[in-house]
Amino acid sequence: MEVVIKQRIHLLLISVLLSSCIGDTDLTGFIRSTDRIEDRFKASMEWNTSNPFKTITVESEAYNLLLASDVHVGETENYQKFLQQGIQNDIEALIFVGDFVTGKEKDYEKFNDLLPDYETKPRFLLTGNHELYFDGWKHFQRLYGTSIYYFTVQTPSVRDLYICLDSGSGTLGKSQLAWLKNLLQQGRNLYNQCVIFTHVNFFRDRHTLSTNPLVNELLVLLDLFEKYRVNLVVMGHDHVRAENQLGNTTYLTLDGLEDEIPNASYLLLKKEISGITYQFIGVK
Repeated sequence: MEVVIKQRIHLLLISVLLSSCIGDTDLTGFIRSTDRIEDRFKASMEWNTSNPFKTITVESEAYNLLLASDVHVGETENYQKFLQQGIQNDIEALIFVGDFVTGKEKDYEKFNDLLPDYETKPRFLLTGNHELYFDGWKHFQRLYGTSIYYFTVQTPSVRDLYICLDSGSGTLGKSQLAWLKNLLQQGRNLYNQCVIFTHVNFFRDRHTLSTNPLVNELLVLLDLFEKYRVNLVVMGHDHVRAENQLGNTTYLTLDGLEDEIPNASYLLLKKEISGITYQFIGVK
């Protein structure tokens, strides 16, 4: 009886995978990422060496950023609404906190065709788990170069630090964690506000099948963020917004922006003289 049950479960899983991947031949990419975080870290650092980190200079002490997560192109209605708000309003940069595509090349191309170039509107992209499916890292790297980097915003009086991390495999890995520690240790005191963007959400705020970081790694990160006064950590992955406070660090999980999500929203992040505030904006 037990053998029969296991066989039925295996058949069910295979059926789900096949129905989800119909029209695609690379099923291994749907089941797991075909690359590794250490490889992506090495490739990102090589790209960073010849491509300097970006600095956005603003004329006021106050400025705005617009953030989205889990767009999952395919469909583009919500994505285009987000872009319209970002281009037409007083927004300094667009940030996509992972899972903006499914990993398929055609979806990367669809997403990128609508994305404004950097000179028109600065934009920063992170890998989520879905960017890596169907051998998607090669498309991410070809289009965007690096998945581990930082950028800064220079106001008339201060600089703010924004760190973009690759958690697409569910872990930062040893090399990326060491890079992050060194960056905070050597440079955090040079900046006013420090914000970290990563895809996989740290806290399990509801019953869900989505993954969370490894516990030991999470404890190291929480301690690191408290020690070096990280003001805000912005994540996605879970598709449902959540707000947590631990010490002086605020942790935000964003709603998804996918067209089929009923609660779809994006985040307006406001840097003001007094600090950072934020507002969730629904698209329905």
